[in-house]
Amino acid sequence: MQRLIEGYRRFRETYWLQNKGVFEALAAGQSPRAMVITCADSRVDPQLIFDAQPGEIFCVRNVANLVPPYAPDSDHHGTSAALEFAVRSLKVEHIIVLGHAHCGGIRTLLEGGEQGDFIGRWMEIAALARERALAASVHAPETVAHVCEQESIRITIDNIMTFPWVAERVHAGELQLHGWHFDIEQGELERVV
Repeated sequence: MQRLIEGYRRFRETYWLQNKGVFEALAAGQSPRAMVITCADSRVDPQLIFDAQPGEIFCVRNVANLVPPYAPDSDHHGTSAALEFAVRSLKVEHIIVLGHAHCGGIRTLLEGGEQGDFIGRWMEIAALARERALAASVHAPETVAHVCEQESIRITIDNIMTFPWVAERVHAGELQLHGWHFDIEQGELERVV
């Protein structure tokens, strides 16, 4: 914890002071052009990967960068609510689903077994990705994981298109969807969709 507190102090004494005007402007409101839906994994930081400044991207992080299909009901839908805010209120022009190598959520999906109170149910969103990856089981295990990571990105893109106000803006040419995979070891970004 002390390291984080010291990091905040350095931020406040250097970066914040040097960019005080930016933060004052951001206090008046945000207008990012892109939304990034990425994994909560601590090794994947979209602001760092894209060298983005504060206010440039609207970011949602969850286990395995998933978005469930459109389902307005009485359940809690944090990711869906963030998607709605980005598309309907902020009017972002791009949605980027950013998956990554060595994803723990995808590993859990592939291995099955005990998956806790929430993770197993959440990962059911990507069940088809597991089926597709296992169908390619002639490959080495790391290749199966890579296929599953990519397929989960495709499934998330498909699920995003089930939201009527997303599909409407995509078809009108006002919104573009992108699926990318980040290789942590190599620092490489691969286009999936």
